[in-house]
Amino acid sequence: MPPFACGLLVLTAPLGALPRRAAAALAAAAGLVAGPLYVHLQPGLRLAAPDPRPAAPPASPALLRALAALYAAAAAQRGLDLRVLLGPGRRLARQPRVLLAAAEAPGPPGPVRLGLRRLAAAAYGCPPRLPAVLLEEAGGGPEEEPEEDPAAALPDFADVAVGGTFDRLHGAHRLLLSACCLLARRRLLAGVADGDLLRHKVLMELIEPYELRAAKLREFLEDVKPSLRYDIVPLVDPYGPSVTDPDLQCLVVSEETRRGGEAVNKKRLENGLPELALYEILLMKDPDHSQNEEEKISSSSLRQRLLGTLLRPPRQDPALPSRPYVIGLTGGTGSGKTSIAKLLGHLGAFLIDADKLGHAVYVPGGPAYEQVVAAFGAEILKEDGTINRKVLGAKVFGNQERLKSLTDIVWPEMARMVKEQIREADAQGKAVCVLDAAVLLEAGWQDMVHEVWTAIIPEEEAVKRIVARDGLSEEAARSRLQSQMTNSQRVEQSQVVLCTLWEPDVTRKQVEKAWDFLQQRLSQEGSL
Repeated sequence: MPPFACGLLVLTAPLGALPRRAAAALAAAAGLVAGPLYVHLQPGLRLAAPDPRPAAPPASPALLRALAALYAAAAAQRGLDLRVLLGPGRRLARQPRVLLAAAEAPGPPGPVRLGLRRLAAAAYGCPPRLPAVLLEEAGGGPEEEPEEDPAAALPDFADVAVGGTFDRLHGAHRLLLSACCLLARRRLLAGVADGDLLRHKVLMELIEPYELRAAKLREFLEDVKPSLRYDIVPLVDPYGPSVTDPDLQCLVVSEETRRGGEAVNKKRLENGLPELALYEILLMKDPDHSQNEEEKISSSSLRQRLLGTLLRPPRQDPALPSRPYVIGLTGGTGSGKTSIAKLLGHLGAFLIDADKLGHAVYVPGGPAYEQVVAAFGAEILKEDGTINRKVLGAKVFGNQERLKSLTDIVWPEMARMVKEQIREADAQGKAVCVLDAAVLLEAGWQDMVHEVWTAIIPEEEAVKRIVARDGLSEEAARSRLQSQMTNSQRVEQSQVVLCTLWEPDVTRKQVEKAWDFLQQRLSQEGSL
């Protein structure tokens, strides 16, 4: 873990040099700073001067290229929270604990460190005695080419608008928002997608809540350019206030969203408002994208990388034996839960199939047989005396009172059988036991497990799988899904999430990643 929780990096090289130097500078800084890394850009500043004065570089295409280089370089440093400051003027949201500058900053080390402290105090109110570190020279490559037009400037507008999901604020978001800040003189209106606009997003269940996304967005923007007014609003339709606000002058878009910008202008004309200038930002490429991820830096790729990782701490229950370590695996109909269970079994887990136990409790002489027949009548029996589960299911489907009567009989008996199986796993010396149970959370069985792992799949894909597997109509398949707990409800109670939407090999890699992380957790617990 890097030693400092937050840092301020001052870069004084010409803007044209940053695309070559950004990667090395940020790699060196990331080794020292664990949390937000603020960057103060001031080309040509002499930190060793008696009284270095803070100043923001003018809004220009060269500055935008430098920002693109910095945020692209930050993407290679997983987890680096980079915030390039576009104007001093307030205390930062997180107090820097260390000051950084490139060792190539002109002047002897002592005066440069002193100047660094003075600049940070004058610009951002930093304490005067913070540690000041000079990073190894980040140079390399030929001399920078002269800028095409040193006097070139970006257009500016009083009020600018932008929209997006802004989930897990990444480098492409930060470049887009920084461009907005450079273009705006007075106000930035930021629409944050919510509600039905999220429905068809990849892994929408892992999207951060609106309140969290809006709070992160505001903190970033107010850090980056505190002089602007920021209106952050939820978007529940593709247009939001961009088609009704008469003060807006510009809408910032990407290559992907330009058509949406054109649709906004069409609506504005229908509403008797002038068209907005559309300012387009290029997408940022993701050099580390995997086979099923987008080539650009995107939130959906970041959400995919969460699959198989620990999203929240495991349950700490002193009454739960540490061995075997029990994973409760759940998921809706068609989620691919069973295929995941088989993969975990191949990796060495002891499998408990709750569906098989459910069948066992109903057989004549089984622990729930007499009670179920007494509660629901002899008409649920076949000629051979076994319970006809289809008839029983029809009796309870859509009737919550009858369903509860049935589960109150069956689930406790199944739980008792599960505990017997866990004891059997322990007797066999198994370190990990997986309880494969669709009703894990509904039955309250999370008390029997250390971690809940959930398999999810988009509803439309689940419907296709159910229709193909069970021969049901689409309507019947959808009705079955809607009678179950939703993906989002399951994810909220889960430590690990997996998704079988892609090729089987992708699922296998997810499961292996989740298993490897689990083994690391168990190894760490064993060493305590």
